[in-house]
Amino acid sequence: MARVCQVTGRKPIVGHKVSFSNKKSKRRFLPNLQTKRFFLPEENRWITIKLTTDAVRTINKNGLLATIKELKARGITV
Repeated sequence: MARVCQVTGRKPIVGHKVSFSNKKSKRRFLPNLQTKRFFLPEENRWITIKLTTDAVRTINKNGLLATIKELKARGITV
């Protein structure tokens, strides 16, 4: 599962690279992915998640356990 956020599902998008002469060629905009380890005290283990920096803020807001439950409900194994 390359270049996809496990929490938000954000993927690369396609756009144009525009030169000074206004020629357009295709390019990809990649999400800001980070591989992050979290300690899950309820299960007494470390988990590694590939997520965007926006998803890190979501985990800080909602809590790790709530986010993990939501991932398991969607069928994503962590």
